[in-house]
Amino acid sequence: MTRFVGTALVLAAALLAAGVGPTDTAEAQQPKKKAPPKKRDVPQPDELYVAPGFKVELLYVAEPDTEGSWINMCAEKPGRLIVGGQGGQPVLRFTIKDGKVAGVEKLPLPIGETMGLLYAFDHLYVTGAGPKGYGLYKCKEGADGKFDVQVMKIFGAGGEHGAHAVVLGKDGKLYVMNGNHTNVPEGLAPTSALRNYAEDHLLGRAPDGNGHATGRMAPGGYVLRTDPDGKTWEMVLGGFRNAYDMAFNPDGELFTFDSDMEWDWGMPWYRPTRINHCVSGADFGWRYGSGVWPDYYPDSLPTTLDIGLGSPTGVTNGVGAAFPARYQRAIFICDWTYGRLMAVHPTPKGSTYSATFENFVAPLGLVKAGAPKKALNLTDAVIGSDGAMYFTIGGRNTQGALYRVTYDANLKIDSGGDTVVNTAGAKERELRHGLEAFHGKVDPKALDAAWPHLGSPDRFVRNAARVAVEFQPVDTWKAKALAESDPQAALNALVALARYGTAKDQPAILAALEKLPFAKLTREQKLEKFRALQLTFIRQGPPAGGVKKLIAEVEAGFPGPDEELNREQFQMLVYLNAPGVVTKGLARMAAAKDQQTLFHDLFHLRNVGVGNWTPEQRKTYLGYWTKRPDFKQPADLTKWFDEAGRPYANGNSFANFLKNFLRENVAAMSPAEQKALAPTITAINKDITPQYDVKPRPVVKQWTMAEITPLLADGFEKGRSYEKGKDAYLAAQCAKCHRVGDTGGAVGPDLTAISSRFGRAQVLESILEPSKTLSDQYQNETFTTGSGKSVTGRVVDETKDTISVQPDPLDPARVLIRKDDLESRVASRLSPMPANLADVLTRDEVLDLLAYLEAGGRRNHPVFGKK
Repeated sequence: MTRFVGTALVLAAALLAAGVGPTDTAEAQQPKKKAPPKKRDVPQPDELYVAPGFKVELLYVAEPDTEGSWINMCAEKPGRLIVGGQGGQPVLRFTIKDGKVAGVEKLPLPIGETMGLLYAFDHLYVTGAGPKGYGLYKCKEGADGKFDVQVMKIFGAGGEHGAHAVVLGKDGKLYVMNGNHTNVPEGLAPTSALRNYAEDHLLGRAPDGNGHATGRMAPGGYVLRTDPDGKTWEMVLGGFRNAYDMAFNPDGELFTFDSDMEWDWGMPWYRPTRINHCVSGADFGWRYGSGVWPDYYPDSLPTTLDIGLGSPTGVTNGVGAAFPARYQRAIFICDWTYGRLMAVHPTPKGSTYSATFENFVAPLGLVKAGAPKKALNLTDAVIGSDGAMYFTIGGRNTQGALYRVTYDANLKIDSGGDTVVNTAGAKERELRHGLEAFHGKVDPKALDAAWPHLGSPDRFVRNAARVAVEFQPVDTWKAKALAESDPQAALNALVALARYGTAKDQPAILAALEKLPFAKLTREQKLEKFRALQLTFIRQGPPAGGVKKLIAEVEAGFPGPDEELNREQFQMLVYLNAPGVVTKGLARMAAAKDQQTLFHDLFHLRNVGVGNWTPEQRKTYLGYWTKRPDFKQPADLTKWFDEAGRPYANGNSFANFLKNFLRENVAAMSPAEQKALAPTITAINKDITPQYDVKPRPVVKQWTMAEITPLLADGFEKGRSYEKGKDAYLAAQCAKCHRVGDTGGAVGPDLTAISSRFGRAQVLESILEPSKTLSDQYQNETFTTGSGKSVTGRVVDETKDTISVQPDPLDPARVLIRKDDLESRVASRLSPMPANLADVLTRDEVLDLLAYLEAGGRRNHPVFGKK
């Protein structure tokens, strides 16, 4: 087994991946059947909040040995539901009669890890690990009950960031959602609306501090469209981190619920889980590490609604529900981590929507202080043929169960009107659809139709028009773009030319942008001009001349009251190596009012190289690693934490980001600077990584689940010791790798909110049996090379030519493997966390440790009250 010195206790790889879905990694092509968990308690209806006027019922609790842990569901024929499990677990058919489960049968499908299920055209479409690998399968049930299984497309990637949902559009096409670890398949049609995507960063980015998704390039997660037989495949849109599911609203518009990257909490590029309106040709700008695009980039599109924290899983609509019209128009989204089934209410806004959301079903303790807060691991929701909503819980071998939600028609609540389809915005949506019809096509009518809308005040219309123009030969519209006089249309056209022109076009692009001085542009247009400048430098090369004039224009009024503009100005000044940029950056850092602004400038100043710093400036800059102001977090960020029912903490990658920034800054120093600052650099490295060494303890005994599980209820509710729980957390070496609140390391999962997703027995199981359930977010890989080397560890960086592996998460040493020397690469089935760490604890200390974790490190938690 891989050496994992000082690995912390608890939740091994299975628990708490960063803003991801609930399933295990599909191993190779057909995943091995995982050992099922023991049957556990599930939240009862009286332990759940449900929106006023609605009722929730518990219909069925899975038998883990034979029925699995459920991750996906679809409505089949009237009165029937199909439910799928993780790994090699079965696919089940439920018969519902009079709102009760009348029967359950296993389907003889040779497909596991069913992340996508759709019944349409008298076939069952399944995304999962099948006979030919991980992909989309079309399954037809015969009269004998057996299925004919046909391959539609092999994607190769399963697991939490692999191929996911399949849904049916009003156009009769199938839409497939793939996560950001899924390679773009070959054979996509030239009519694909999303093309010519790239990373498009002006300055160098930083990979995730813990190595997550490193090397996963644009388009990130994406949506494919195909016909019912899978003959033609198109890429419709992309730029998601890891959206798991999607749904069309009654207007025929597609929405998804995309993941955040919780390891980024506290960094300027963090963006929360969010609702996106999925339109043709859109790129929503997820890029790995620090490279996430801001919402205001004109070659991207903004969020419809920021939700906050969570792990997006199932998404459905209210179409066909016996609910008031307001809820029939809603998009329902599942949050696996914090147990929230939320109703999102889109409101037409031009050709797109704004939105609000409410908790529809949630643990009672999340909305009522002092009430029970049982883990509700939501995985999917559908509307049944009886007009009721059905939802499942499960994933990562947690207990599966099926619930039903109905509306009491005798209760009057705000219906939001009687019509389900939105008449508001219909003309604007029709206009956008007309422009989208040119996506993927060379059409002489496209320019006349699209050009007048490049200056539309509606960003979604502007985006549709620009994409339509980009599909036409550049020579047919280049001169028109350079001559455009309307500032908004000109900026949009110049973004298109920067994306599709050649290096020879750059002088003309810069001259056209010069005719649009910042002083005469709106705030939004200023941001778009900065992006146009970035794109021409990124795609067409650095400017050949006129740099002094551009610097003067960029630094005018810098810094100003608008932080987003300040950030764009500062990045451009760093890129252009403007005189005095270090002085300006340090002054901004000294005046920063929030942590995100400070780290934005600290991050980008690392790009400024030798000859631009004085010794004092170097010392001042390095001082921010150890003497940062104690900032309050932005109100929106703390609100998201409050809504999730947990305290704020910086993300799991925070400390490692700082280490990496420091390493890159040191690499940009001269040898003389490195020598002079060596003591300071050494001190910083020690300060970034707090040490949690404890005195060795003798083994008490090798604890088993059977010995501790009976003690988890009786006498546990109150009376545990906070001090002894924290001591046990340190004694078992948990703090070396895991954080609870602000205590502990960050190479393993953050355990602060562990009780929101796992019960006591599940937490205990992951302490005592850490390899039983693995998340691919914390899974090691073993590499074997042609030169005879074998290396096991975490991938922390990957390029087209090399893979950088960190064998020991507590040691920054890395092993570089050349891909041309690579013979095999396989996921390890062993947790990086060793078993038996709890064997140095007494029985009461194990219970106090569980209480400490359940309390999220909070001394005032009820579990520590007096008996």
